[in-house]
Amino acid sequence: MSTYIVFTREEMLNPEEMATYSRLVHDTFKGHPIKILAAYGAQQALEGSEPEGVVLVEFPDREAALAWYDGDAYRKVREHRFLGAKYRATLFEGV
Repeated sequence: MSTYIVFTREEMLNPEEMATYSRLVHDTFKGHPIKILAAYGAQQALEGSEPEGVVLVEFPDREAALAWYDGDAYRKVREHRFLGAKYRATLFEGV
C-alpha cells in the first residue's frame, strides 16, 4: 500500500542550515523508491494557520518509507533540517 510522508515547515530558523539540507538531501534518495509529489508550491490554508511550506513524498509501502527516513544517509542530512527550521513530519498510508 502506498505510504506518504508530509513535511510541513512551520518556521524557518537558520536559512544557511536549510540551504545545506537542500543541497544534500537529493543524494539520500539513491537506492530508495521515493517519488516527490509536491514541494513548496503555492498553497492556501483552508483550516488552521498556514505553514511556510509543504513537501509530499510517496513510497510503495511503510517499510520503504522508514528505510529511507531512518537510513544512515538521511539521518545525517536531516540534522541540518532540524537546525534550519521547525518542521512536522507525518507518515501515513494510502487507501
